[in-house]
Order: sequence, then C-alpha cells, then structure tokens
Amino acid sequence: MIRQAAVAGMFYPGGTKALRREVEDLLPTGEELVEGVGVVVPHAGYLYSGRVAGAVYARVNPPEACVIVGPNHSGLGAGAAVMTSGTWETPLGEEAIDTELARAILDRSRVLEEDDRAHRKEHSIEVQLPFLQLLFPQVPFVPICLFSHEYGVCHDVGEAMGGAIQALGKRVLLIASTDMSHYVSQEMAERKDGMAIDAIVNLDPERLHTTVLRERISMCGFHPTTAMLIAAKALGGTRAELIRYATSGDITKDYNSVVGYAGLIIH
Repeated sequence: MIRQAAVAGMFYPGGTKALRREVEDLLPTGEELVEGVGVVVPHAGYLYSGRVAGAVYARVNPPEACVIVGPNHSGLGAGAAVMTSGTWETPLGEEAIDTELARAILDRSRVLEEDDRAHRKEHSIEVQLPFLQLLFPQVPFVPICLFSHEYGVCHDVGEAMGGAIQALGKRVLLIASTDMSHYVSQEMAERKDGMAIDAIVNLDPERLHTTVLRERISMCGFHPTTAMLIAAKALGGTRAELIRYATSGDITKDYNSVVGYAGLIIH
C-alpha cells in the first residue's frame, strides 16, 4: 500500500526540487550531533514552523528507524491507529514503514489498532518525512496517529513503543509531532507553552498531560508527546533540552493571535 501525500503543495512545496531546496534551507549546518532518544517537533506549514523542526533534526545522529507519533486532526479512523506495512509518498520519494517494529508495537498494545483511515488526511506525520528523507535516507519509520486523549491510552502506547524497541534492540528515534498554543496572544502563548515545555524538560509525562488539560493549553499533540515521553524514559532518557521556540507571529507580525512551536531533544 502506498499512502499518497495529502498536503504537498500546501504545508510544504509540492515539487521535488523546490521541496529539497526548502528543507536544505531549513536545516542549519555545522551542528554538533547527539544521540537523541526522542524529539518534539512542530507540524505547521514550513514557512511558520520549519526552522524549529530543522533546528532539532539537524542535531540528531541518524537512527536505524523512527517512530512518529502525531495527533489525529480529522477524527477519521481508530482512536489509536498504527500502520504496519506499505510506504508513504512525498515529492522526495517513498518512505518505507518498518513492519517488524510496527507489529512489535501493535502486539504490545491494548489500544492500538491497525488502521490506515486515520492516516489518510493527517498532516502531522507527513510533514516530518521530507526532513527524514533528506537527513536519514533509507531509514524506515512507524506512523502512529492518536485521537484518544486519555492518559491511559498515552501510557499504553508509550509502554508498547518502549517495550518493542527494547526487545528488538534497534536504535530508534521517537518523534512527537505537535504544535503548541493555538490562536492566542503572544504573551499567553509564551506563558502557557512555558508550562508545557517545563514538564517536557523535566521528563514528566503525567504533569504534561495534567497541565495541558488544567490550563486549557491548546497543544494539539500533547497526547502523542505524553506517549513519547513515557517511551523515552523507558529507553533510558534522562534529560531534555529546548532547542528552539517560536510563534507564527515571528512571520506574520500579528502577535494578537499566534500559534506556538517548540523543538526539544530528549537524551
């Protein structure tokens, strides 16, 4: 099965050469590489959030596989959905799913379902692939899409990811795809996003989940990020650092209604 690009020409350039140039421009050069267990990266249009994502990806050593966990914006398909076979297409080519790893995660989870419907229109995973295709060519990935927000679901998925990766002994990069606050003032975005970022930096998935709900932070991928943190801790992650924070106001100059973007690495 080939999952065709859904947002090429919208969130990122639709032509091969234009997309390659765009991603290359978004990636800083000369960065010291680190062995990242997991990352948090945004998924808005590259114009707005691409430099935050690029700053993170440019710092990470190539893994043997990636697991990308993103939110389900469309509401289609299963509440917790994984694809275990096939490829995803972007203008840069096809990105293969790591079937062995995907099935190992699915087998360890009580909530995940094999379901491609949840992924058909979802951009949060797709927009990460051109970065991976350019930096980590031929490295397969596992797409997991979460609509369900409950902490129990996050815990189940996080434990399943961590257990599967440990069992297979692969060097896997966990990728949580999320934007931060949506359509609030710059001041409010910085204040509320700071609370969520502090929980991530302290590797506290339960505090992140509780804080987002209590403070009504419109962080669309807080549940994928929670799951990623649980897995990262199981895999030996001990610290996290904020690489870059920005908002859409940096581009639009409208600071009355912004979307926040944070990029972090878990070591």
